[in-house]
Amino acid sequence: MGLINAVKKAWNVFNRDPTRYQYDTGPGYSFRPDRVRFSRGNERSIVTSVYNRIALDVAALNIRHVLLDDEKRYKDEVNDGLNTCLSLEANIDQTGRSFIQDAVMSMMDEGCVALVPIETDDDVDLTDSYEILSMRTGKILEWYPRHVLVRVYNAQKGYQEDIKVPKSTVAIIENPLFAVMNEPNSTMQRLIRKLNLLDAIDEQSGSGKLDLIVQLPYTVKSDLKRAQAKERKKELEMQLAGSKYGVAYIDAAEKVTQLNRSVDNNLMSQIEYLTNLLYSQLGITQSILDGTADEKTMLNYYNRSIEPIVSAMVDEMKRKFLTKTARSRNHSIQFFRDPFKLVPVNNIAEIADKFTRNEIMTKNEMRQVIGMKPSDDPKADELRNANLSEPAADRSEQVQPKEENQNGKEEV
Repeated sequence: MGLINAVKKAWNVFNRDPTRYQYDTGPGYSFRPDRVRFSRGNERSIVTSVYNRIALDVAALNIRHVLLDDEKRYKDEVNDGLNTCLSLEANIDQTGRSFIQDAVMSMMDEGCVALVPIETDDDVDLTDSYEILSMRTGKILEWYPRHVLVRVYNAQKGYQEDIKVPKSTVAIIENPLFAVMNEPNSTMQRLIRKLNLLDAIDEQSGSGKLDLIVQLPYTVKSDLKRAQAKERKKELEMQLAGSKYGVAYIDAAEKVTQLNRSVDNNLMSQIEYLTNLLYSQLGITQSILDGTADEKTMLNYYNRSIEPIVSAMVDEMKRKFLTKTARSRNHSIQFFRDPFKLVPVNNIAEIADKFTRNEIMTKNEMRQVIGMKPSDDPKADELRNANLSEPAADRSEQVQPKEENQNGKEEV
């Protein structure tokens, strides 16, 4: 019967009912409509790689809705909709990690981003106590005293929609590095303008123009001679355009001067100077971008660049998405970074010995760090130094009481 039921319930995507999805499924696109789009020409410059690197590193951190003890220390995770949005699924299109990456890239591009709760279990205009079921990033278009006009992707309709929402219901995150990235005369914006100029010069040099000057054997001061020169120029253009190999002829008295030499300027030196200045202001080095940075460089990068951004996000979500009652009950939003990601394999053994010997981590917790299955031994979950002998009280508890046998002798 089990085999028969399995055959009856088997389903193949190519053998489904073709009339099941005949209803209107919304507008269709050849590209993803909710994907972040850069503005002001940022997608045409190399600063996109910097945005993407910072957004990836921020999304790699674990942002969780947690429960603290009375000493404000991490105790446990809260299993609710907000924690699901941050850790697993933010909406039907994005995971929790891609949602954080989208928010950071939008924040660095626009200077400010809004995290908008889309689905909740109660009306946010009537109560402050509600559970967030899905979230999306929104572009802030207009500012009001207590409201903001945001442009958010509507998954039900399939396009971006402008809605006015109260400031108390959305997390408005401003870029902590706004003065460096988003100010009109900041280092980032100056670098973007210089890069756009360089792109324009490259397009001109690669446009296929010959940049030739043809010297005619007569003067062109009169209108008649200028008209003859224009006709001669058109004739040369037609010869070159109509020739299969781009070959043309000129008169023996005519001379050709080619002007395709690059004009010497200091544009590249200015771009290199602004790039190094920007890296120093952001706490980024070239070794971070190409993956060759050491532990000290990465620690400085996390403390100077990543920590301010993720702290701004966590503080704003804690302020807007957690009520005063929840905060009084030791609810909070915190971020965690795995310290073992940057540790080489040859140092893992020494670190494991120090952490277990000083009773910081159990053996099973250390096994999970290196990707091994937990051990079934009960001692592997004990927070105890295995190099020391057990206390006498623990040994006495493990010794069974003595009993007398039929011969009157004691036996264990």
